[in-house]
Formats: sequence, C-alpha cells, structure tokens
Amino acid sequence: MKINNEKLKDFLDRKVDEYNQLSFIARDPVCIPHLFTRKQDIEIAGLFAALFAWGNRTTIINKSKELMSLMGNEPYSFCINHTGKELQSLLHFKHRTFNTTDVLYFMVFLKHHYSVSPSLETAFCQWMGSRDEDIESALNGFYQYFFSLQDAPVRTRKHIATPQKKSTCKRLNMFLRWMVRSDKHGVDFGIWKKIKPGQLICPIDVHVARVARRFNLLQRNALDWQAAVELTQYLRTLDPKDPVKYDFALFGLGAIEKF
Repeated sequence: MKINNEKLKDFLDRKVDEYNQLSFIARDPVCIPHLFTRKQDIEIAGLFAALFAWGNRTTIINKSKELMSLMGNEPYSFCINHTGKELQSLLHFKHRTFNTTDVLYFMVFLKHHYSVSPSLETAFCQWMGSRDEDIESALNGFYQYFFSLQDAPVRTRKHIATPQKKSTCKRLNMFLRWMVRSDKHGVDFGIWKKIKPGQLICPIDVHVARVARRFNLLQRNALDWQAAVELTQYLRTLDPKDPVKYDFALFGLGAIEKF
C-alpha cells in the first residue's frame, strides 16, 4: 500500500491516540505493573509480564497475576527478602516453557541486582555509551549481566533475548517502552530517565511486521533484530524523539483490528 509520508503520519498518529488510552490497559499485559505504585514493584512486575507476553493475552495476564500473588503481591520485598522457605511457594509455577528453574534463577538475579542498585534501570543503561543511537548495547549488556551469576541455568537463556543472537527482542523492547516512555495518557510509566525515548527500538512481531510491510515501512523479509531496527529508523522520520509511540498504532492495527 503506497501512501505519502504526511498522510501516513496523520493516520498513524490517530491510531496512536486511539490505543494509547487508559482503557487499553485492562486487556494488555501492561496492566500487571499498573497494579503497583512502588518503582521497584513496577519494574519487577513489568519485567515478568513482558517476558510472559507470548500467546493469549488473557492467559499472560492471569499467569502474571498468579506469580505476583505467590510473591504476596509485594514483588520487590519478596525478591530482596526471600528465604528458602518463601521460595517454596514458587516451586509449582509454570507459564508455557517458563518453569521452576527459570523463576528461581530470576529471584537470585533480582535479589543480587537490587543489593547493588536501587533500580533495574542500571541493569540496562550501564552498558550504553553517550553516543549510542539505540538500546542495542543495553540489551546485549543486560543479557551478559543477567547470566553472569554462578550456576546460571542454560535453559533460562531462551527467556532473555539479545541482539547478538539476531533476536527481535520484542518482549524486552516492550518492557523498556513501558519503563522509558512518558506522556499524558498514562499507559507507559516513564520512570526511567537515563534511556531516552528516541533510543528505544519498536517491539516487532508477526502482527506488527505485517502492518509495517503493508505500509512499506519495512522491506526486510527476515523477522530479526535488523528488521526491528529498520522499522524504528522509519518511525524516527515520523517522530525522532518518540518513534516507539507508533507501537500502539501498529500493534492495534495488526493484533486487534487484524489489518
């Protein structure tokens, strides 16, 4: 579909406004971090909700709520204070291929990280340089850092994506969108300030890619990291300071409207 840049921007801006609303929250995994007000609770709940986000959205939300409940609906307190006895409550938790081994290692990592930093933001931003155009180094660095602890399970590596393995990193990009973007609509939190919205990479999956190709925003055939970068580079021509706001439009058109 060929459409001039001005008309396309106008159309996508209207779709952003349509989906970037508080009414969007309840049916999306972003509702999980919205259950909390403490910064660290939002970070932990958001990370799990984003990493669980494949498949049916109702199931994603229900499983995320289940995990939060197992942590007493105080994920930060649970992560930093848990003992072996508390961890027993997690032994039977499973979401698709995410199982007990994975959730227990996440607890180990989160306890370690929050013992040296007050925010999960540093787990990403510390790997970025002052001239980084995007968050590629942040994602690669997070992957290495996450699995740097002793006895990190090999099987858990499939749950943390990295550009080094050519992944689109869709779920982590979505999590970073939630944490970094800030606007008057209140869907995204904007609680992280060391990463700029203009450095974010648009989450891309088969639905978003289908819409992007239909509008000639994406030429690459492979659905990989480079495709996510290519799409985002186009979106920056529409809004260089906040390109990833168009995730609302592309996701809404692709996954909800089946455009």
